[in-house]
Amino acid sequence: MKIVVLLWATIMFMVACGGKSQTYSSSQPSGERSESKSSNKTSTPKQGGEVIYLTTQDFIDKIFDYRTNKQWKFKGSRPCVIDFYADWCRPCKMVAPIMQELAVEYAGKIDFYKVNTDKERELAAVFGIQSIPSILFCPLNDKPVMAIGAYPKEEYVRMIEEVFYSKK
Repeated sequence: MKIVVLLWATIMFMVACGGKSQTYSSSQPSGERSESKSSNKTSTPKQGGEVIYLTTQDFIDKIFDYRTNKQWKFKGSRPCVIDFYADWCRPCKMVAPIMQELAVEYAGKIDFYKVNTDKERELAAVFGIQSIPSILFCPLNDKPVMAIGAYPKEEYVRMIEEVFYSKK
């Protein structure tokens, strides 16, 4: 029985909604665009360590304006982590509390955002999101890096340290 539970837990961390295998690589918007309406819900990160929901327009205003720029140019004043998710995705639901914990731990140092891929289809298409959860790490002065799949908290911490703080 323990082996079955261990196997199930391992599979849950290694499989993301969408059936794609995990990747951890540099990412840049693909240029694909589809029109969608953005909701009016918008927020600004506070010092308290919260995860902020982004609309497509929020992303354009705060992260990167892919409609006018071809080359990645991050607009933020702090690095950020963006969780592309869907409400129906079980692995996404497993990642959500981890992202909240990390937002608290890195409060004031890294901004944490969420993008609902069902509502923000244009943004999901621009980044070629086909499997969720997909986590985009946006350093201040380098290209973003995408990780696909649900990972344990320790792995996200390792990715944050590697992408944002390691000297290249």
